[in-house]
Amino acid sequence: MNKETILKTLKELRKEKKRNFSQTVDLIINLRNFNIKKESLNLVVDLPHKIKDKKICAFLNKGSDKVETITKNEFEKKDTKEIKEISEKYDFFIASAMLMPNVATTFGRFLGPVGKMPSPQLGILPNEEEKTIQGVIEKVNKSVRIRTKEPSLKISIGKEEMKDEDIAENILIVYNFIIKNLPRKKENIKSILIKFTMSKPVKIKLN
Repeated sequence: MNKETILKTLKELRKEKKRNFSQTVDLIINLRNFNIKKESLNLVVDLPHKIKDKKICAFLNKGSDKVETITKNEFEKKDTKEIKEISEKYDFFIASAMLMPNVATTFGRFLGPVGKMPSPQLGILPNEEEKTIQGVIEKVNKSVRIRTKEPSLKISIGKEEMKDEDIAENILIVYNFIIKNLPRKKENIKSILIKFTMSKPVKIKLN
């Protein structure tokens, strides 16, 4: 798969009916000969072009001017209903490394199943300096997390108002990163499609 092929597919996709809201561009990668239980993927990919600013929450010892925060002394005050609402409200969570055991105990049962627990790959803060927090926030906003729950990956890769060149570059980065981490590389790829939120998928031709 190359950039030129992706650009042709995006051109075809843009013939779809316009909607009155900003649609997300989704990349769908269907896998084959891939055992979900034994060969699962859990990846974080840095994108060259930011899709959007994610709604981020931080678990810290003290409040921060850089991000919405839940401090350690607030943990025990949160009941089950509040924790569930918090897990749904935010796209991503970051946390001080020192607080991770407390975060796991209090929030893990809700954040874990939806893949939002802060991880060493992306989201654990070695310290609570504002510069460190800002750096992690910027990295989060330019990254996508990829987890295999079934033999089909659906990844938000862009917004329809982005340039086709930028969307294509995001797709290539993600595709190549996934290929690199699949046990049988390209042999594990069955098909690749792209779609807008409300459109039918359009298949990208593979080389």
